[in-house]
Formats: sequence, structure tokens, C-alpha cells
Amino acid sequence: MQTWADPADAAVHFAGRLAMETDVSDVHAALGTGEAGFVLLDSRSAESWAQGRVPGAVHLPGRELADRADAELDRSVPVVTYCWGPGCNGATRAALTLARLGYRVREMIGGFEYWAREGLPVETATGLHRPDVDLLTAPAGISCGC
Repeated sequence: MQTWADPADAAVHFAGRLAMETDVSDVHAALGTGEAGFVLLDSRSAESWAQGRVPGAVHLPGRELADRADAELDRSVPVVTYCWGPGCNGATRAALTLARLGYRVREMIGGFEYWAREGLPVETATGLHRPDVDLLTAPAGISCGC
């Protein structure tokens, strides 16, 4: 087994992650206040966006982000990026692009996959609906309580 990190180093590492990441539960709670204080950016393809998205999200595909960000985002408003899910690094790449362009940014870990799996509202062309809760991600349909 590898050696363990010094507790002070571990604290710096985990504090840094929390400064750069948020999760679907926190984003949902912030959006529910009506004054989230950030723009939620979906960096997936147009086809994925059409299948379903987080209500209120802005769509800027990752491949177009560098060219479109300045025209479509306000630099004074922080951005939270999301892509498909934990098996995809599109939200990380989008966050990196935005940070390099000078935006304050965080990544929504879990992405759209965990948003939907937790039974949170999904928007499509036909309106809003709530998928069934995946009991592997939200036991008994409730938050993990962390």
C-alpha cells in the first residue's frame, strides 16, 4: 500500500476540491432559492441536450465554448459546468476552458446522469418531468444527508 499523505497536505487537497466542485444536491438546492448566484452550463452535444437537461441551464457545447463564451456569458457571474456524468470529463474540460478565459468556475460532479438518477426535474421539448429515483444513488429516495 502506498504511504499516506500528511494530514495538512490532505486538508489542502480536499479544500481545493471543494473550492472547485459542487454536487447535484447543492446545485438543486441553490437553483431552488431562485437566486443561485451562478450560471449552470451544460457542455454536452445538441443531441444530448435535446434528450433532457437541468431546467434553467444554458447550453454551450464544449467544442464551441472558447468561441462563444464571451458573447453568451457574463464574466461577473460564476459558472457551474456539467456534462454527462462521472464517466465523462467534458465538464472538467469546459471548466478548464472557462478558467483559462478568466471566468470563476466550478464543476458539478455527477453531471446530468446523477441529476436524473436522483429523480431531480428534467426538462425536454415536451416540458418538465421527474425521472424515477435510482435507489443506488438515493437510498429510499432521500439524500445521502452529507
